[in-house]
Amino acid sequence: MTGDLFINGKDAWATWGVRMGDGFLDTIDGFNEMKDYIENGSRLEHGKRVITDNAKVDSREITLQFTIEGNSENDYRTKKKSFQAELEKGAVNIKVPTLGNEVYKLVYLGKSLSYGLSPDRCFGKVSGKFCEPNPMDRSE
Repeated sequence: MTGDLFINGKDAWATWGVRMGDGFLDTIDGFNEMKDYIENGSRLEHGKRVITDNAKVDSREITLQFTIEGNSENDYRTKKKSFQAELEKGAVNIKVPTLGNEVYKLVYLGKSLSYGLSPDRCFGKVSGKFCEPNPMDRSE
């Protein structure tokens, strides 16, 4: 738990009681999408020409799920509010040591949100949409 996930340089578990939710690693470590290739369809040639010499990676939007856990209802609510405030700063840099030294430089979009709270109000799941403007820039 401690040391598994870092958000903006802070240990997510120690700071907010936050862990990676379902499908987190699959989503954040997924493949990049490509920008459209330059194409030319001429009536003088069969088919079309596709230029792949200068292929570029496109930005990507991903939905990440987190869990938040507190020792009591008050502890949970404090951690939840603090975590929400951290996301709402906009820039969210995520590091997952098991995936290496890459830092995923994301922007929190605050869209397509889902949230669930346990009956004892000490545990919750939240998912939200993020944009990674440049997936090729994951240096520290």
